[in-house]
Amino acid sequence: MIESFETFLAVAAAGNFSEVARRQAVAVSSVTRKIDALEAELGSKLFHRSPRRLALTDAGEQFLPRARRILGELAGAKEALHADDGDPRGLLTVTAPTAFGRRHVVSALASFLQRYPEIEVDLHLIDQIVDLSEQRMDVAIRIGLLPDSDLRATTLAQVRLVTCASPAYLARAGHPRSPEELLHHDCITVATPPAPGFVWRYPGVNRNQPLPVRGRYRTDDKDGMLQAALHGLGVMHIATWVACDHLRSGELVALFPEEFEAAPAAGLPAIHAVRLPGRSHATKARLFIDHLRAEIGDTPWWDRLQPGST
Repeated sequence: MIESFETFLAVAAAGNFSEVARRQAVAVSSVTRKIDALEAELGSKLFHRSPRRLALTDAGEQFLPRARRILGELAGAKEALHADDGDPRGLLTVTAPTAFGRRHVVSALASFLQRYPEIEVDLHLIDQIVDLSEQRMDVAIRIGLLPDSDLRATTLAQVRLVTCASPAYLARAGHPRSPEELLHHDCITVATPPAPGFVWRYPGVNRNQPLPVRGRYRTDDKDGMLQAALHGLGVMHIATWVACDHLRSGELVALFPEEFEAAPAAGLPAIHAVRLPGRSHATKARLFIDHLRAEIGDTPWWDRLQPGST
């Protein structure tokens, strides 16, 4: 029965029998027999089958989340039974936004794997939101406001923004002494409307509304913004976790005093690690989230590395 459940999930994800048979290195008839047996056991057709397409029936759609939950709970129960038998082992799947993953998740995974030599990790760096259940992911790193869901979320850090520019740009265009002066500077902005927590807003400035800054260079890529600022194209307003190394080295200069760059209040964007309750590998997921949280620290290390910080 368990093999039939696993085959059902694989066929539902792949959308055809042939791909599942190829991955499992078995004949297509072996896959179809398992689905036939499961449908007979359940007394319901799970797939609409035709020469051109394979699609879930209404019964299949209803059964899909239950099958995932059953397999997840079974795997979690097995993992719990063997948790005390020795070091954690097996595969952990993690997804994270590309820029944050390259800068901060990979280094945390390196020390995590050194600590737990029997664990393997698949890391997927992608900027789109991944459905943990559908993609069989154990942990996702997400930045921003979390919608209501059944995911278990652990806050890793609040997002803090910094306004900065290169010494070359400041030597050419002058050093803005207040946020209002940014209206007369080239500002590196996003090509699409930013999330509410990432606008150019400063306490007590412009009635606490976003400043309508402008510039000749726009991009939705954080590394594209960073490189543009380093090359002197303008002023950048970005998360400290992106710019921290360059602020520390002096390649970028923070423009405003602390009162203008205060940490966001509650309800504004944060960095979270989320996992799906009942998902297999729950023990490894919790271990990694705890490890990542410890690596970042109560005050994120990228904020402790700012000039003048301790």
